[in-house]
Amino acid sequence: MDFTAQPKPATALCGVVSADGKIAYPPGVKEITDKITTDEMIKRLKMVVKTFMDMDQDSEDEKQQYLPLALHLASEFFLRNPNKDVRLLVACCLADIFRIYAPEAPYTSHDKLKDIFLFITRQLKGLEDTKSPQFNRYFYLLENLAWVKSYNICFELEDCNEIFIQLFRTLFSVINNSHNKKVQMHMLDLMSSIIMEGDGVTQELLDSILINLIPAHKNLNKQSFDLAKVLLKRTVQTIEACIANFFNQVLVLGRSSVSDLSEHVFDLIQELFAIDPHLLLSVMPQLEFKLKSNDGEERLAVVRLLAKLFGSKDSDLATQNRPLWQCFLGRFNDIHVPVRLESVKFASHCLMNHPDLAKDLTEYLKVRSHDPEEAIRHDVIVTIITAAKRDLALVNDQLLGFVRERTLDKRWRVRKEAMMGLAQLYKKYCLHGEAGKEAAEKVSWIKDKLLHIYYQNSIDDKLLVEKIFAQYLVPHNLETEERMKCLYYLYASLDPNAVKALNEMWKCQNMLRSHVRELLDLHKQPTSEANCSAMFGKLMTIAKNLPDPGKAQDFVKKFNQVLGDDEKLRSQLELLISPTCSCKQADVCVREIARKLANPKQPTNPFLEMVKFLLERIAPVHIDSEAISALVKLMNKSIEGTADDEEEGVSPDTAIRSGLELLKVLSFTHPTSFHSAETYESLLQCLRMEDDKVAEAAIQIFRNTGHKIETDLPQIRSTLIPILHQKAKRGTPHQAKQAVHCIHAIFTNKEVQLAQIFEPLSRSLNADVPEQLITPLVSLGHISMLAPDQFASPMKSVVANFIVKDLLMNDRSTGEKNGKLWSPDEEVSPEVLAKVQAIKLLVRWLLGMKNNQSKSANSTLRLLSAMLVSEGDLTEQKRISKSDMSRLRLAAGSAIMKLAQEPCYHEIITPEQFQLCALVINDECYQVRQIFAQKLHKALVKLLLPLEYMAIFALCAKDPVKERRAHARQCLLKNISIRREYIKQNPMATEKLLSLLPEYVVPYMIHLLAHDPDFTRSQDVDQLRDIKECLWFMLEVLMTKNENNSHAFMKKMAENIKLTKDAQSPDESKMNEKLYTVCDVALCVINSKSALCNADSPKDPVLPMKFFTQPEKDFCNDKSYISEETRVLLLTGKPKPAGVLGAVNKPLSATGRKPYVRSTGAETGSNINVNSELNPSTGNRSREQSSEAVETGVSENEENPVRIISVTPVKNIDPVKNKEINSDQTTQGNISSDRGKKRSVAAAGTENIQQKTDEKVDESGPPAPSKPRRGRRPKSESQGNATKNDDINKPLGKGRKRAVVSQESPGGLEAGNAKAPKLQDVAKKAVPAERQIDLQR
Repeated sequence: MDFTAQPKPATALCGVVSADGKIAYPPGVKEITDKITTDEMIKRLKMVVKTFMDMDQDSEDEKQQYLPLALHLASEFFLRNPNKDVRLLVACCLADIFRIYAPEAPYTSHDKLKDIFLFITRQLKGLEDTKSPQFNRYFYLLENLAWVKSYNICFELEDCNEIFIQLFRTLFSVINNSHNKKVQMHMLDLMSSIIMEGDGVTQELLDSILINLIPAHKNLNKQSFDLAKVLLKRTVQTIEACIANFFNQVLVLGRSSVSDLSEHVFDLIQELFAIDPHLLLSVMPQLEFKLKSNDGEERLAVVRLLAKLFGSKDSDLATQNRPLWQCFLGRFNDIHVPVRLESVKFASHCLMNHPDLAKDLTEYLKVRSHDPEEAIRHDVIVTIITAAKRDLALVNDQLLGFVRERTLDKRWRVRKEAMMGLAQLYKKYCLHGEAGKEAAEKVSWIKDKLLHIYYQNSIDDKLLVEKIFAQYLVPHNLETEERMKCLYYLYASLDPNAVKALNEMWKCQNMLRSHVRELLDLHKQPTSEANCSAMFGKLMTIAKNLPDPGKAQDFVKKFNQVLGDDEKLRSQLELLISPTCSCKQADVCVREIARKLANPKQPTNPFLEMVKFLLERIAPVHIDSEAISALVKLMNKSIEGTADDEEEGVSPDTAIRSGLELLKVLSFTHPTSFHSAETYESLLQCLRMEDDKVAEAAIQIFRNTGHKIETDLPQIRSTLIPILHQKAKRGTPHQAKQAVHCIHAIFTNKEVQLAQIFEPLSRSLNADVPEQLITPLVSLGHISMLAPDQFASPMKSVVANFIVKDLLMNDRSTGEKNGKLWSPDEEVSPEVLAKVQAIKLLVRWLLGMKNNQSKSANSTLRLLSAMLVSEGDLTEQKRISKSDMSRLRLAAGSAIMKLAQEPCYHEIITPEQFQLCALVINDECYQVRQIFAQKLHKALVKLLLPLEYMAIFALCAKDPVKERRAHARQCLLKNISIRREYIKQNPMATEKLLSLLPEYVVPYMIHLLAHDPDFTRSQDVDQLRDIKECLWFMLEVLMTKNENNSHAFMKKMAENIKLTKDAQSPDESKMNEKLYTVCDVALCVINSKSALCNADSPKDPVLPMKFFTQPEKDFCNDKSYISEETRVLLLTGKPKPAGVLGAVNKPLSATGRKPYVRSTGAETGSNINVNSELNPSTGNRSREQSSEAVETGVSENEENPVRIISVTPVKNIDPVKNKEINSDQTTQGNISSDRGKKRSVAAAGTENIQQKTDEKVDESGPPAPSKPRRGRRPKSESQGNATKNDDINKPLGKGRKRAVVSQESPGGLEAGNAKAPKLQDVAKKAVPAERQIDLQR
């Protein structure tokens, strides 16, 4: 029953009345006119309404009878009646009339129909009040209109749109939460029929629906939003075209005037998509167009919209519309920063709601994790961490890898977010195990990575790592047993570098505690100038350990004042740092100190925050006596096999060993906490275990913590002594060392104890059984060092009769000729290990005596130098293997360096011996160079070695391995910064500037390079280029800053050296010429790199008299020892261009940035005694071309495999053709050795290829002569090329002088010997008694 059929003209009906000409009313209803009262009118209308309600369409007679009444009710009198009840009743009647007379309405006038429907629409507003007495009639009206679809009549009206708009607005405005579902259903029926059965939806009508979706309206009336939502869902097929047209007008054509909702277009798209994606089938391509807009703000708006569409939980837009998805992903690389930022923010929701899209997002997030904008990199981390915290399965390893990378970001905010995010993931999935073992395994690397960050220089990074460790890795608020279990298994599962970082963290905290303890001690002393100065220095040191040291200085000074004024505060702080402070006491102390310093009127108190940082660093929140006891119990369980080791992913052996290592570290920082019988009993049990490492750690713990054992725990003492004796005699070398030191540290009768070990060991030494020598030699060496007064004299006979004569000067076994330059420790022969320990024993013996009254040190130094000259084969019987020779060279070089740390021995080390020691850093074996450099750096940073030893790092410029050069440069940076910082922090250090100021290394470096065995001809451009590289390697670091006009100071030093002579060879003109040449190269480099070097030097530098003579009066040396053309070649690498000025000042490429290759063949194989065939005209070019390929090498020996870019097969190398041939040489006898040392292999295989080649040659004939090594004695001229093969196996006479190469020698001889070391045989060269003491000391 509806009005969908076309209504017929009703002209005849309009005039129909009753027979007597009056309007017919239902029975009992009197005439309704304006003459009656309102109440009466309402009463009569109710009866009319009842009549019409009861009528149906089939009552033709009644329809005809009441037609005049129907027309009468549509009169203006009723439509504009002021009484709402009257209007309601009339509207109900009219609705029934439309129902009864359907499909033909009794009203033919379009204007009348419009008035009627507008009238009915107005009455529908009454639906708003559900508590109204008339609500049922309003509901009846709505129901009737919806059922009959009465409004469909309006389709024939020209301005029907006005009626529909009014209807829709009315219905949306009246709907509320008090309406039941029937009301909503009838409204939907009414509106959907209009939309679906009409010719189309106008923009205004569409606006009346869409306006309810706008967030502002949505929030005001949730029911109208729900109504619009259901309506759109119901009419999607019909209304979709209208919606598409609207968005096309606004988005594509830019006609925002078509609708008032144009400015809300993106909000509407979002809501429509959520309602039904089919509503936007034609709109999505328009969004792709908008994503490519030139307007950044417009792209941003579209990105925000699509982020919501793609990211919503139930959206499958990415799968359904791949082109749009790919276009959207492109916005991750948008040029507009806010667009990229919005894209990154979207990724978090997308990962959580659509894990299947993670693969698509990964590559784009990778690029954004390196975005130049800090905020974007930060949000990438937040995005990934947020998703990972929701569910770890949502992020793949690659995404977590991006966060890992950002822990090293250049910006602190990004680093902090990455570190904290990873820490939260570790705590959630590893510590709490919220997602099982698989998830814990996935993020198990986090603990190592976070601790590795402690290696960074920034104090902020270090402090954050400490905070993360205390809150996330091992939460300090756990109960002691749980906390220690967490620490125990964490320590056991860390990688070696993380363990070192954790140990360093405890060490730094302990050091800061000691600084604060010393500060408190200064407060107890009477005020004086010295006290104030010491206190100021201590405050500066403490400030350096806090964030933003500049501001921290002021806060630390203020805190120091408070400490001076408040005795209670001092006592709290003393309790906090006392060795006996428990974790619970520490927590109370920190809170109490913070409470005292808090200011209620100042909510943000930077001073208090800084003090809290200090307190958190020094408070023992993890370790106390109770904690150590818990750790020992855990270790005991591991020993007994009752622990949860396997469940924690750690083997019992690893748990025990790591547990002991952990206790060993804590014994340094918290020794007092170990003092209990229970703890020591457990350690004694560990001493009896077969694991050598465990026993060694246990002895060291006793050594660090057992000072009161003798007095407080006699039972432990009586058990411990025999075990220590046994370890010192028959334990491993490390155990023996620790046992001797333990006895010396904790027992009062140590002389008796040590004598009981010394005497039987010294009598039982037997060189024929070297495997039983190593431990006794270690013990004897340490005993003689710790108790020199008692054992120095007895040791002298042992040294003379056994160590030197019987052990070092004899080769009892023949080494394995495998050609290797280095072998693992377990493959080294016992005899060589014994010789290494014998060398160490000599050093320890001398270090214990600390005097040279017996001239033993001179003899030892001559012995060590002879070992270096003979390449490690002291007897020169050729019985020792190459790898064993490497071990002995390293031992000899390290021994000289160790002796140099003692002032009395440093004074007697001759320049020749120093140079021999320095050349070890250019050894042919990679491991020798590596270990020697590490030992050198370690001694220098502790300021143990004289400054001249820092000059040795200049020789690292010649190292063929890029990583070694980079390491050396880092060592230089560290050393220089430490020395400068030390001078700043210690005002009294100015008196020792000669030994501290880094710039004073320049004269030592110049002298060392002048005596470089490779520097044989002062005018050879290639050799000068090597010298320049070595100089620049050091000068580049020194000249980073021009502190106190240091550039001019260094220039002045080089100029002053030219006014002196070489103290080592003052009468040799050739040697002095080389010295002056190196000075000119240094001046050339300094002048080319600094415009400030021409200023006046602030002070006249002092040159070390050990290396340079006093300048003679009236001596002037203004000669230039390098030509102008050579200068240009050195600085540019190219010949001087004709007619071009200023080429000398062309900047150098910085070492380490663009790798520099010293010679053409040197980089291609350090131990392949061959080089590429080049002529001088192509040398420089190939030097540059080969640099990149060569620099890929990491090391040269078998233990250090190399990454290869291009490799020349070794088999095809002709040992003659591939040697570097000088332009004036035509025979094999004229072949010059490439350098005085062998280079490292950057090709496949190892450093020992040459050695293997030699072995193959041995099968068919005598071996070819080996290439001279740096520091090795050359063959005499009589042993020329013709006789080398015959005499190769004959040992050279000991003490024989080096052959000195004559400049006038023939070409062949000069080429053969040009790069042989000129150092004299140290064993024959006596030290002049009148030699001056080095000014450093």
